[in-house]
Amino acid sequence: MIRVAAVGDIHMGPESQGTLRPSFAALPECADVLLLAGDLTRHGTPEEAAVVAREIKDLGVPVVAVLGNHDHHDERPGEVTAILRDAGAHVLEGEAVVVTSDGARIGVAGTKGFCGGFVGRCAGEFGEPLMKEFVRYTRRCADALHGALKDLEPQDCDARIALTHFSPVPDTLAGEPLEIYPFLGSYLLAEAIDTGGADLAVHGHAHAGTEHGLTSGGVRVRNVAQPVIGQAFHVYHLPGRHG
Repeated sequence: MIRVAAVGDIHMGPESQGTLRPSFAALPECADVLLLAGDLTRHGTPEEAAVVAREIKDLGVPVVAVLGNHDHHDERPGEVTAILRDAGAHVLEGEAVVVTSDGARIGVAGTKGFCGGFVGRCAGEFGEPLMKEFVRYTRRCADALHGALKDLEPQDCDARIALTHFSPVPDTLAGEPLEIYPFLGSYLLAEAIDTGGADLAVHGHAHAGTEHGLTSGGVRVRNVAQPVIGQAFHVYHLPGRHG
């Protein structure tokens, strides 16, 4: 059984240093990997990223992360990424990584993703150049996620996980105002997850949403935004493809 710990939207700043470390210290006893589903900082500054880095350094389990919209706010995502990577985290954007724990090979494909809405209620690639680019950016994120999942196919993974910040399905947005659903995720991410071959999809972003969802292809989706799960992390169990 593969144990996947996950949390998103921890929104750390200088005054929150040390608040998650005591809980994270227990991870080797209950999880094989920690997934961070974006919005790790409040405003995306290097100073805030350094706070996160100290929380996750030398945890004893692999850490895999994607950035969120908050982590882009200060327009220095490259610096934020570098600081987290220096702390040992695998920070993904349209990439995949295979981590090992107790002999299990866990493949994670990640992207921040973007918005646009869901089938029947989504933005279209039509009209003004800005609108076209809005949708094309989401499509590029989804295509990269699909490619990253496909890259994991020949790597004999016991489990393949899609990690995003924005939601791939509307199920996990239940509780949010309907008017903002198009800004919380995109069906293009779900298509990438279904066709790319994931065993689990994990995201954040929707603070007032719902934990459990499902893609049309039957992949389990979990909203792990900290306000939703109400704890430092939640652990999900996967049987593994070889077990």
